[in-house]
Order: sequence, then structure tokens, then C-alpha cells
Amino acid sequence: MEQFIFLLEMVGTVAFAASGALTGIRKRMDVFGVCILGLTTAVGGGVIRDLILGNTPPNTFRNPVYTTVAIVTSLVVFLPGVRRKLSWDQRRFDLWMFLMDTAGLGIFTVVGVRVAFDQGWEPSLFLLVFVGVVTGVGGGLMRDVMAGDMPYIFVKHIYACASLVGALACALLWELWGEMAAILVGTAAVIAIRCVSAHFHWNLPRAQE
Repeated sequence: MEQFIFLLEMVGTVAFAASGALTGIRKRMDVFGVCILGLTTAVGGGVIRDLILGNTPPNTFRNPVYTTVAIVTSLVVFLPGVRRKLSWDQRRFDLWMFLMDTAGLGIFTVVGVRVAFDQGWEPSLFLLVFVGVVTGVGGGLMRDVMAGDMPYIFVKHIYACASLVGALACALLWELWGEMAAILVGTAAVIAIRCVSAHFHWNLPRAQE
């Protein structure tokens, strides 16, 4: 099980790092900026999660593998050949951005719930869901703020709400169906909601002038 969770975290790290790096490329940042944005997106939510739960120093600083994977991923995305392929077609660029962001969101949401369960004390449902959502959206929120954009979670395709549903499903099914099933269902719920909302252009009601 631990190997599966580690693999899941690696997939999520690569996905979020690529998402951050793509944002840096879109903003025409240099290689350092692209790597910092990729790193922040990949590990930002986990750092916030660990601080909330009292896990200090955060796991990112105790295990450098996440930082290494995030930086290597960002450097790969920054390669001229990769940049040209992604930037040549705006629709392809947007699709890759969406896919990476969605995969990272689903994975890190359930990973956050799991970390809260592993604290050794009985967490409340509110804490489980809150930590799951923070882990899922925290890195992307920091990415958008650093890039000077309106945070994605406030304006696009039921983003944070998808994480909320996934975290809630994972937390509620944990005791009923077991850890593996809860993680898979929670991840699938986030990805499904994001894909359906993007396909049908669903957004939450906005304030109108």
C-alpha cells in the first residue's frame, strides 16, 4: 500500500509541477521562474497541510525526492522542443494544462485525507475534508498568486468544489470500503467532476456588475 501511495504522490507531483511550469512558460518567465513555479505548485499544498497538522518540518523538507522530481519535471517542460510543441497550438497547451491540473488535484486531495488519517488521533470529518482540499488546491493557489493571475479556484470549472466532493467521498468511504477503495473513488470523483464541468462549461454563479 505504501508503494502505491508513493507512486500516486509521484504522479501528482509530476502533474502539478508540469502545470506550474506551463504557467511560467505562458508568462514568459526564465528557467528559474519556471522551476520555482513548478516546485511551488507541486509541493505548496503539502507544505500547508503539514503545517496545519503540526508535522514540522514539512515532509517536503525531510524527503527531497518531491523537490527533485518537481524541478526535473519543470526543466523537461522548459526544454525548447517541448515548449515549441506545447506553444504551437493554444488548444493543445490549454488541454495539457487542464489535464495536469486535474490529475494533480484529484491525487493530492485524497493524499491529504490519508495523511490526516495517519496522524494517530481521531480526526473529525471537517478536518479530513479541509486538509484534503487544502492539499489539493494549495499549490495551484500559490502558483496563480505568484504568476499574477486571479486564482484558478475562484473562477474556473468547479475547481475547489470538485476537490471538496472528492475529499468528502474519500473520508466517508474510508471506514466503509477501506483505504484503497476510498482513495480510488475520491480521486475518480474529482477528475470526473472536473472533466464534466469543463466539457459542459459549468461554472459557479459569478457576481455581475
